Amino acid sequence: MPYALIIVLVLILVILIRSIRIVQQARAFVVERLGAYSATWNVGLHLKIPFIERIAKVVSLKEQVADFPPQPVITKDNVTMQIDTVIYYQITDPKLYTYGVENPMIAIENLTATTLRNIIGELELDESLTSRDTINAKMQQILDEATDPWGIKVNRVELKNIMPPKEIQNAMEKQMKAERERREAILRAEGEKRSAILEAEGEKESAILRADAKKQAEILEAEGKAQAILAINQATAEGIKLLNDAAPSDPVVQLKALEAFSAAANGKATKIIIPSEIQGLAGLATAFKEVVIDPEKPAPVPKK
Repeated sequence: MPYALIIVLVLILVILIRSIRIVQQARAFVVERLGAYSATWNVGLHLKIPFIERIAKVVSLKEQVADFPPQPVITKDNVTMQIDTVIYYQITDPKLYTYGVENPMIAIENLTATTLRNIIGELELDESLTSRDTINAKMQQILDEATDPWGIKVNRVELKNIMPPKEIQNAMEKQMKAERERREAILRAEGEKRSAILEAEGEKESAILRADAKKQAEILEAEGKAQAILAINQATAEGIKLLNDAAPSDPVVQLKALEAFSAAANGKATKIIIPSEIQGLAGLATAFKEVVIDPEKPAPVPKK
């Protein structure tokens, strides 16, 4: 009898221990009592009534990712391609998630496929390839509204891959290659045009600089000649002024005139016309030369 009591007490203790449940962070327990929904346990320590209550579902409240396999879709211009999608969702109501739909993930996958077909069916191939953001936004809005009764919130929808048929890919690659070659030709032509313009501008500026330099040189040369002429005229004027101030006699003036004629001939003239008033000075000049005695020669002896 004591052994049976001990066994009963141990069983009761085990049942009580197993009835104590601790709910972890970012989790929720859906509890049923006698087969009906009773409560949703959040984070903390909870006690379950043995044989009456049971934990129907343990729900994760973290944001989750569902990567669905590629789905065949047909565009408006009758091009069949494969598109796979990625959905980021979060369970906001554990009760609705537990009792709202059977196999929620299968339901979301099928809903995603049908929604994607409807959206792509209204677009042509080029629009489908260039309108990913628009398609993502439309799908996120439709799926979020459709999954509200299931306690699921769809946060984001992304088109992971868009795979057109092989022949379409080849045609697109050829088109892209032709477009790149066209842009390259345009850039090359613009570069050559710019180079020609720069070269012409350089030649123009060089010609302007050469002309300006030549102009400046001619101006400086003319200014130099003008200054030289001015200096000569000033020296001549100063000489005349000094002569006027000295009041030279007529023989001196005539002698200076004779020297001027001698300098004008410069040893090259074959004929010089001398004014009559200067001819009288010839004898005077000769006599003046004879008066000058060379110290290395003996003085001439006068004839008797």
